Parts: sequence; C-alpha cells; structure tokens
Amino acid sequence: MKIAIASGKGGTGKSTLAINVAYLLTRNKISVCLKDCDVEEPNCHIFIREGRSNIEKAEVAIPKIDNNLCVNCNKCVDLCAYNALAKVPGKVLVFSDLCHSCGGCTMICPVGAITEISKEIGLIKNKRTQKLQLITGELKIGEAKSPPLIKKVKAYPVNSKLQIIDCPPGTACPAVSAIKDTDHVWLVTEPTPFGLHDLDLIVKVVRKLGISHSIIINKSGYNDNIIETYAQQEAIPIITRIPMDLKIIQTYSAGGLIIDILPEYTSYFEPLINFVKEKIH
Repeated sequence: MKIAIASGKGGTGKSTLAINVAYLLTRNKISVCLKDCDVEEPNCHIFIREGRSNIEKAEVAIPKIDNNLCVNCNKCVDLCAYNALAKVPGKVLVFSDLCHSCGGCTMICPVGAITEISKEIGLIKNKRTQKLQLITGELKIGEAKSPPLIKKVKAYPVNSKLQIIDCPPGTACPAVSAIKDTDHVWLVTEPTPFGLHDLDLIVKVVRKLGISHSIIINKSGYNDNIIETYAQQEAIPIITRIPMDLKIIQTYSAGGLIIDILPEYTSYFEPLINFVKEKIH
C-alpha cells in the first residue's frame, strides 16, 4: 500500500507528519518505507541520524547526435514535442534540460545518427535503520526537471508492504508525479485562507487522478471552521488534527521527533495509525 502525504502549499507540515507517522508505525510493528519525494529540498533524513546511506546516481537517457552522419532530414526535430532539438545550419542542437527521454528521436532517425547517452540528474539515497527504511531523492543542483527523479524514487524496490510518500508542495508536475499511482492521499492543510485556497487546488488534482483522500488539519485550534465547512461541503473526511503549539514548532526546528520529545501528542497521530491498520490487515 502506498500513502501519499501532500498539500497545496508549502509549510503545512507534510514532513512533520511523514516522519512521525513512519516511526510510530514501526513501533506498532508495521514494516514501513518512507520515500522522500520532495527531491528539490528533501529533509526527512535530518530526523534519522542513525544508519548509513547507500548512494546511487540517478540518470536519464538523452540524445547524442553524430553530425557527420546526420543528413539534415529534420525528422527528429519535427517529432520532438518539447523542442529539445533544434536545427541550425550544418547540425542539430540538443537542449538536454528540455528532453523527456522518450527515445523517439533515436528510433526515427533514418541513418542512425542519434544514440543515447546517460545524464546524471541527482542521487538516490537508501538508508536503513533497525526500525525504518528511508529512500531519499536529491535533485542535482541546476537540474531543471524533478519528475524523472521522483519517478525513480517511487519505483525504487523495497520489501515493506507499506510505503509513505512525502510529496513536494503545490499542484504542479512534481506533486502530481509523487501522488500518481498511490492508494490514498492524506491532504495536510492549515486553517488559514491560503491553506483553504491551496487545499481546494490539491483536492481537484487528486480527484482528477481518481485517488481516495482525507484531510489532516495541522496548526489546529484557531480557525478550524473554514476547513471544516469546506470538508463538509466536499464530503471529505477529516482524519485528525495536530494542534498549534510552540512546543511542536521548537521540537521540529531542533530536528526532534514529536512522538519522542512530546509523547503526550502521540494521540493526535493515532487515527493515522489506525487508518493504516484497517487498510493493510
């Protein structure tokens, strides 16, 4: 089973939920793999200090053109929907940042002037402790596209029956790539006008993808009614609420686990654990 933790806006508490829920699941003897798919700024590893990471390069295929063989037929340029190829006098230019690695240009070239080479887009780090496995994607600085790396992180083989996907914020391609093909999405929001606005955006995305979803209200306690009214109108269950508390903020900022430093708050995570137990048993 794959559960995505997503939100329409950044800073709602996805990673806070992801790391604490993952650890709490292991303490309930549920094997879990946490995959940090926020590859532009992954941070789940900050909270898992023990263990060592096995690091692998993540690569994609891009075209290499032998202009000595090229007959300037323009078929590859016409085929590329992303304008990653451009014809100039005497040669074809490759814009690797625009390439989506479909391989179509290699297949369509009538003289075999196009081959594929590997381009490094980032790293995949596999850390296993006695309690938890963490797979982290780390996008190479300057790399334009994160979805190819997100897909590789999601496809990374694991033995756990349960995977928790910590998604990038927003509703653009990175978030969609992380959410796609999961079994359920926990939508983390905050009871503010911005939180409500962006919650509505991400709800539209998960509905378009046809994935079941529920709401988690983080920083709860001051203006919950705006989220409650929306959830009722849209018939979306609110699965739990995490209170707005300075102690939680201080614990997270120091790299600590809420369930360890503030055990009295563990009860707020229990509905999520019960949800998982119902789904996997």
